[in-house]
Order: sequence, then structure tokens, then C-alpha cells
Amino acid sequence: MAKPYSQLKAMMAITRGSLKAIFRSPSAVVFSFVFPLIFILVFGFIGNGGGTPVYKIAFEKGGDTLNILYDSMIASKNIKIIRYSSDEELEKDLLKGRIAGVVKIEKNVTGTQPAYLLKFKSTTASADKFPQFLSVADNIINKVSNSVFITRPAYALIDLKLGDIREVREYKTIDFILPGQLGFSLLSAGVFGVAFIFFNLRQSLVLKRFYATPIRRSFIVLGEAISRVLFGLITAFVILLIGHFAFKFTLVNGWITFIELMILSLLGLIVFMGFGFIVSGLARNESSIPPFANLITLPQFLIGGTFFSTDAFPSWLKSIADILPLKHLNDAMRNVAFEGAHLTDCMKQIGILGLWGVVVYFVAIKVFRWE
Repeated sequence: MAKPYSQLKAMMAITRGSLKAIFRSPSAVVFSFVFPLIFILVFGFIGNGGGTPVYKIAFEKGGDTLNILYDSMIASKNIKIIRYSSDEELEKDLLKGRIAGVVKIEKNVTGTQPAYLLKFKSTTASADKFPQFLSVADNIINKVSNSVFITRPAYALIDLKLGDIREVREYKTIDFILPGQLGFSLLSAGVFGVAFIFFNLRQSLVLKRFYATPIRRSFIVLGEAISRVLFGLITAFVILLIGHFAFKFTLVNGWITFIELMILSLLGLIVFMGFGFIVSGLARNESSIPPFANLITLPQFLIGGTFFSTDAFPSWLKSIADILPLKHLNDAMRNVAFEGAHLTDCMKQIGILGLWGVVVYFVAIKVFRWE
């Protein structure tokens, strides 16, 4: 008696065949492995890139705010003032390097020059920001001094004492760059990979040949999707290992952090694959796939926090960036990797990714074509 046809075995056969084809594709390997690693290497060595640097600070309570130095710091394009509702929230951001430091302007009560003292508190988590911020503050003092006291001493003096900068975990450039490049790899694999594979399966009549077999259509899609997921997770695994051991990428809680990053990678990849299904359904020929795919991916690469922080963006552009799924995946990965957050602490980002997944797959089902 013949054994019943196994849908699961057929699906796994499709998965194995598709996975082998992916690894044999130079473009898939280059976009998923090579490009992200090159970007990690380049950006890791050259720093944070160009543009106008913006340093986030907070003013300590009790400081003097009725002076031209305070007004000049508020007006500076290089400084963004963060206001906190509680000291606990400020301390948390300070320890995690989210702000360059805490500033306090005091009158010089000795009666001698300068008129004011500029005091700071920071941590080594902001080692990549604080020295540059001190330079910005010194420039502001010089401009104020020139405008107020042309022939007199400095208007204020930076008063930095031993112990004002506490020793905490150092925030390195790679801690920002690597999550963005991992998101870049996952988005590329999800959108371009799925779009091209399903379009080619239609065009080469492979799907029609599948119809001649007893396998269900849902298992065909699952088989191909699982191969993309496995390839994406292998990519994430390799990038994280190379980043940690070769470039000292921070995994604050060790293997727990590594596993949580892999889970986030899986979630992001599933959402991004939905975009790929939409592109494959809308494309009428192979040459129309890149424009559709780039329309989805390029805005996220450029303003989704992939290469540089969105904090320097104007408010209208930051509002757009805050909608994009890649931005929330990048934020969640950085919070987990460096700040020690767990998945339960990233429910906002995970929830937004989930909403994108619902919307994207609803559209994908409507536009997906078999022939």
C-alpha cells in the first residue's frame, strides 16, 4: 500500500533546494554578508561620519539660567537640550550614554573673573561624545566673551574636576554601526530576495510544475519563506559573531543578549519579507523589481538610523523616520546590545514592527499572484 503524500517532507525539500540556490547566488551573498561587513569596517574606523554634530545634554537643577551663556547654549545648533521629568530618568540616560552630560552654570561667588563657572557631569559611556561637546562649549564661551567683554577676561570658565566623569561601560562606534548594518542586511534579504525568487518562479513556470504535484500552495510559499528566514538568521549569526570577536561589539548580557538579538532579527526579517511579497506581486517584469524594492528600502536605509543617528534630523524628518519599521528594529537592537534591555523592555518597538507586519501581509495577500 502506497504511503500517503507528506506535505511536510515536500515543503522541506523545497526549503533545502531554495537554500542551496541562495548560497549559490553571488548577489545574495554580497548584499547579505559582504556589504554589511564592509560598512561595519569602514564606518567603524572613520567614526560617525560627516554632518553637523548634535550633542544631547541636560541642565542640572539649581543652575543659573539668567545669563547670556545659558541662552547661547539653548540657541546652539550643536546642542540639543533634553528635559527630564525625574532624576531617575536622567541618571538612566547618563549611565547608558544617551546624553553627553549634565551641565550646570554657576555664578563665581569669589568676586573674581570669570563671572561664571561651567560645570559638567558625565560618564565614560559618553566617551565618544563628551570631549567633542566640551570643545563646542568652549567655542560658545569664547563667542560670548568676545561679544560681552572685548578687552576683559573670559565670561565663563569650564570647571571640570576629578570624579565628574564616572567610569561606566564605554560606548564604541561599532555599538551603533553594527545593529544598523544588520538591519540593512535583513531588509535587503527580505525585500530583494523574496521579490526576485517568487517572480522568477512564476516566470520560469516552476510554480506551474509545482501545481502538477500534490503539494499545497501554502506549503510552497512556506518552503521558500523558511529558506529565506534560515539564510537571514545565518547572516545575522555570522555578523554578530564577527562584530563581537573582531570589532569588540558589546553584548552586555553575553549569550542572553545574543539570543535576544537573533529573535529580533527573526521578527524583522518576517516583516521585511512581507514587503518582498508585495513587490513580487506588483512587478510585471524583472526590470520593474529594483524600482519597487528601492522605493521601500532606500528611505529606510537613509533615514532609519542605519548609518547615523536620527537625533540630528529636523523634527519633520524625525517624525517620518519614527514611522519606519527599520528604525524601530535598529533601536531595539541597540537597546538590547548595549543598554542591557530585554525584549520585554522593547515592547514599543516590537509592537510597531508587529503592526507593520499585519498591514504588510494584508496588502501582500491582496496583490500576490501565482501566474
